[in-house]
Amino acid sequence: MAKLPRYLPHTLILVVVLSLASCSTTSNRAISDINDPWNQVPAILKQIKRPVFRDKDYPITTFGAVADGKTDCTEAFRKAIEACNKEGGGRVVVPEGRYLTGAIHLKSNVNLHVSKGATIAFSTRPDDYLPAVFTRWEGIELMGYSPLVYAFEQNNIAITGEGTLDGQANETNWWPWKGVPHYGYKAGTPSQLDKNKRAALFDQAEKGVPVAERQFGDGSYLRPQFVQPYRCENVLIEGVTLINSPMWLLNPVLCTNVTINKVTLTSNGPNNDGCDPESCKNVLIENCYFNTGDDCIAIKSGRNADGRRINVPSQNIIIRNCTMANGHGGVVMGSEISGGVRNVFAHDCKMSSPELERALRIKTNTARGGTVENIYLKDIEVGQVKEQTIIATMIYEDTGNFMPTIRNIEVRNMTVEQGGKTGILLEGYPESPVQNIRLINVTIKGAKTPYKFTNAKDIQTTNVSINGEKVDLNQ
Repeated sequence: MAKLPRYLPHTLILVVVLSLASCSTTSNRAISDINDPWNQVPAILKQIKRPVFRDKDYPITTFGAVADGKTDCTEAFRKAIEACNKEGGGRVVVPEGRYLTGAIHLKSNVNLHVSKGATIAFSTRPDDYLPAVFTRWEGIELMGYSPLVYAFEQNNIAITGEGTLDGQANETNWWPWKGVPHYGYKAGTPSQLDKNKRAALFDQAEKGVPVAERQFGDGSYLRPQFVQPYRCENVLIEGVTLINSPMWLLNPVLCTNVTINKVTLTSNGPNNDGCDPESCKNVLIENCYFNTGDDCIAIKSGRNADGRRINVPSQNIIIRNCTMANGHGGVVMGSEISGGVRNVFAHDCKMSSPELERALRIKTNTARGGTVENIYLKDIEVGQVKEQTIIATMIYEDTGNFMPTIRNIEVRNMTVEQGGKTGILLEGYPESPVQNIRLINVTIKGAKTPYKFTNAKDIQTTNVSINGEKVDLNQ
């Protein structure tokens, strides 16, 4: 019988070691894949139900609408929506032409379809948005001016088509109410800055005044939102263009299952946020274009005491394939964020403009409180920003006694050509630092200051470079 070579045991040991190393690497990779937060996305998408409508059309012209841009078509819209709703739903169709109207109130199973070549031109007379409705304004519930398009506690609603919704807001109407000369305000005229207006609303909310008694309609100078579904389920906004808004453009509040697809939002007035899901669950924002006077997308959940009273977070929000031009921030959390925000996934977005101030922006303070957590961005292409590429700050505007939390933020695969004044800015408190920040494959060029951290911990970086230099911030 032939003798075994003396070196065989060493060979076996080497094989065993290599096999164990391979198994360990495979196992670690499998664990990493299992723990990848992006694995949650398919399950969230599965929960988001697009509304389905009966195959019947209700042209507003059948109900008396005239496409001359001068005739008040408010009653025609109301009658068409009422008939559609009562008969089981369908499409309320806006044919080609320009239609003047006041507030439009959607009802269940109604799809407001704005045809290609059609424009809904909204009146700039404040009285056309009364009587007051139950709404939320800068994160506080009140009885206020009706949003231009409004729905309260309705299911299966939509705004679709290739037409335009024109709020007609400018420096001669709505915008001067902000109280800023740049937007047409003239000294000595009323504005939201008067003591008995915005400040009074905030004071009533802090004192716990019942919502029904917070009357801020006629004479309040609190501008209405453009589109606000409130406590609705299965909402679709698709294909349309929104321009010239009095204030926030799309503002679903306390809604579940919201889809916003292929919408163009162009409005550069004061507080002209593009899309602000507020205390919403299961939201998909995709294929949209933002050119706005404030944040492009700002995820919110109520302000201060009123936000804590309602205490409903925004969660399970997916943003993909969007383009951000002008705006204070591309993807934003805050600042009305007292109910918290969690599980936000943004990917394959492009952001760039000389007037775009930030790419990822998280803003809160000790008056808001609340927890912002599990925010994930990947495959983001940024051309130019003015201020910061990434900012997470607890030092925004107000102060109070409610310490906020910001944690679990990850950015993967981001390239930035001009990173603004500061590449990465993190600002927390000693007792509540900004924490667990992961940056993977991030390249930022042209930032005046690479990064600045105040009270931040548990920062992890992998393949990060700023201004051409590798940055290792691992803690």
